[in-house]
Amino acid sequence: MAGTFVKDMTRGNEFSLLIGFAVPMLIGNIFQQVYNMVDSIVVGKYVGADALAAVGSTGSLNFLFFSLCIGLTGGIGILMSMLGMIFARPILTWLNTPANILDDATVYMRIACAGILAVAAYNCISSILRALGDSKTPLIFLIVASLINVGLDLLLVIKFSLGVRGVAYATIISQLLSALGSLTFALIKNPFFKINREEMHFDKTIALKCCRLGIPLAAQSSMIAVSCVALQSVVNKFGSTVVAAFTATSRIEQLVQQPFNSLGMALSTFTGQNIGAGKLDRVKRAFGRSVILVGCFSLFMLFISYTFGNPIMHVFVSEPDVITFGTQALRITSWFYFALGMIYIVRGLLNGAGDAVYSMINGGVEVAGRIIFSNTLVLIPAVGKWGVWLATALTWFITGIVSLIRYRQGKWKTIKLVDKVRDKKEESEQGTLKEIEVSHSY
Repeated sequence: MAGTFVKDMTRGNEFSLLIGFAVPMLIGNIFQQVYNMVDSIVVGKYVGADALAAVGSTGSLNFLFFSLCIGLTGGIGILMSMLGMIFARPILTWLNTPANILDDATVYMRIACAGILAVAAYNCISSILRALGDSKTPLIFLIVASLINVGLDLLLVIKFSLGVRGVAYATIISQLLSALGSLTFALIKNPFFKINREEMHFDKTIALKCCRLGIPLAAQSSMIAVSCVALQSVVNKFGSTVVAAFTATSRIEQLVQQPFNSLGMALSTFTGQNIGAGKLDRVKRAFGRSVILVGCFSLFMLFISYTFGNPIMHVFVSEPDVITFGTQALRITSWFYFALGMIYIVRGLLNGAGDAVYSMINGGVEVAGRIIFSNTLVLIPAVGKWGVWLATALTWFITGIVSLIRYRQGKWKTIKLVDKVRDKKEESEQGTLKEIEVSHSY
């Protein structure tokens, strides 16, 4: 029965295995982005650019609270959720949120913080299932939840005129349904979720390994979230029009990232299993094929951004000035998509190999890049507001180079992830530890 839920990636064609594992996750990740995309499109087209800016101005903060919720366990996560709800307005004010969108931004953030645990629960369950090789089950429940989210967005915003409240309620309700669905299925069908009494005891070895792999990943996500908050505070200084354009382009870029993200996650599972089996050559070949895929997709998206950037922006808003800003911004960042893709696949490989040090390096570079570039470039008269998009692009570039250097150093080849295991079940359980990582967008 376990074989149904665990995918052996130590045998067979590397390219086929990566694609076969990544495609269901890609579909799932795209549907995951539907939550944000639909929220943005509905408020942007039916409420206005200021409402879109209000929703977007809270994104980095919500990501930060979500990262802390995952990294600090459920109990403290509840505390973070409460703090986010209570101090939403002071925090947004401190981040220079424009006065004309502050009220809506506060409302959206408070509701989003109330639903953080539902989002965290789904991501945790789906990560465990994917680590066991089951990337289809989370996809099914996510598709259903995404469709529910679309329906609720349209109903609550258009029919009941709830504005940003409507999209916030739709998101957390949909995420809660997907979490409950995935957990129920896993408990009934997946043998690895069925824990008997003998297994219900504290295992110091496993706990230490969870901490060794989990804490750096949580710290990495939190550091990246902090850098995004810092960047958002710079964006906010330019007013709601630039905030709206930045929100729309960020949503588009998050969608562009999903093939990279899915490939990186597939490579992570592939690396973990093959290093455990002592097959380093397979890992190297898989990485080489991943680089080619990243290159091809990056060129394709560069063409799309230059050719269809304007009509894509029209999907989000109707205001000409927001569309103009967003179109030009997409053309700036699209030149750096290859660097972005390299971050994802290198991160996938190194996380799969258990390189906990890389997580800290990656997070540190992103924090420095976003903070330094954003606060420096906007001061240059010829750059100005475009510095917020250039800061993102240059951060991708620098982080991509650092990631590639870490890969070329080859330390990941000698990291001992797990001790020798006595049976296949324990091996799968150890592999799961490497996959419980906060999903985030650069």
